[in-house]
Amino acid sequence: MRNQTSPRGRLRMIALAAGAVLALAGCSAGSLGSSGGGGGGVNLTWVLDSNASTMKAAESVAAAFKAQNPDITVDLESRPSGSEGDNIVKTRLATGDMPDLFLYNSGSLFQAIGPVQNLVPVTDEPWVGTLEENFKRVVTADGNVFGAPFGSQMTGAILYNKRIYAELGLQIPKTWSEFMANNAAVKAAGRVPVIQTYGDTYTSQLFVLGDFHNVAASEPDFAERYTAGQAKFATSPAALKGWQHLEELHDLGYYNEDFPTAKMEEGMRKLGDGEGVHYPMLTNGITTLAVASPEGAKDIGIFPIPGDDPAKNGLTVWSPSAVYIPKTTEGAQLDAAKKLQAFIASPAGCAAYAQGVRPNGPFAVDGCELPDDVLPAVRDFQSFVDASAFSPALEFLSPIKGPALEQITVEVGSGIRPAADGAALYDEDVRKQALQLGLPGWD
Repeated sequence: MRNQTSPRGRLRMIALAAGAVLALAGCSAGSLGSSGGGGGGVNLTWVLDSNASTMKAAESVAAAFKAQNPDITVDLESRPSGSEGDNIVKTRLATGDMPDLFLYNSGSLFQAIGPVQNLVPVTDEPWVGTLEENFKRVVTADGNVFGAPFGSQMTGAILYNKRIYAELGLQIPKTWSEFMANNAAVKAAGRVPVIQTYGDTYTSQLFVLGDFHNVAASEPDFAERYTAGQAKFATSPAALKGWQHLEELHDLGYYNEDFPTAKMEEGMRKLGDGEGVHYPMLTNGITTLAVASPEGAKDIGIFPIPGDDPAKNGLTVWSPSAVYIPKTTEGAQLDAAKKLQAFIASPAGCAAYAQGVRPNGPFAVDGCELPDDVLPAVRDFQSFVDASAFSPALEFLSPIKGPALEQITVEVGSGIRPAADGAALYDEDVRKQALQLGLPGWD
């Protein structure tokens, strides 16, 4: 679920005198200042994906770091997102051509870049003890920690319009039956119960992926058995329910009429304007919400995709990406890179990130606080994290995620393919990937 790519090679120089204050958001590619560190300074290159929000946050972090470390200059180098960016990262690591630091995924994709062979472990760094435990686990390989979290956590859940809930006298549902009763009331009131935006196919996956907290609550060993080829979506009653939810909501006519072609931005506008009341989505879309419906965004909250047991109600959470140091970084460059990594994983680093981009969820570092101006949905997300009412997404517990998931969920959510058939087809997609990965138990 990644953004489309943009041309690579864009280089942004962050080189500010200590204490200087610049408006970085409007800067173009090229030099943004002079080093101010003298002839003995260190120049670091930090590679990130070319997403505008990522670059803006990195600019803010690099500027704050420069203010504290005037002898270290940080250059930001962009790379494409998506599969093209993945290939660039793997190639540069394999050829020893990766610059001093780089931003990349945590979880299963992190495991695929050979962390033990290619990255500098940071297990003994003091800041590692402040990391949120789930994040620490998804940047660990062979008993060593390798990454510092960059940005906030996100969840796949139900964004909902609080204003419409108040008008209709609805309560936040904690079970699927309560959620369906709310949907019936919303439709009776002449509004769209559930927004879907299959024009952006990745958004079709949320009822399956975001339901994993409920799967884990029902089958705590599902991820382990799934990785071993023993648990399947089509044969696990708990894992099948996400597929059944897609089918049920479609068959009841609860989706917006333009769901086959609508894009995520339009879905956010519908939600903020109250045209639709529920939107299963990742919280990284909150940034789009704030643009698509600036006033309506203040009315939007979040609750977990409901399961069967109200006592086990909780969110499915995605860990942030991480900043890693390749083993080819040595000497003074390595010392400086470790300083930047430590700064990123500190309250000061989190604050600098939030000055560049408003967070869409809690940070994964103890002591990092959300700024006062985050939207209500982000505060709702934080409350579940504070209550430990959440589970990691499946892709952070298993290396397997079939590439055809979003196409299959579009078919099920569009009424083209029954839920059971969709789940079985995805199981076959997963089997092919597991065989490619050479995982045991899949012969």
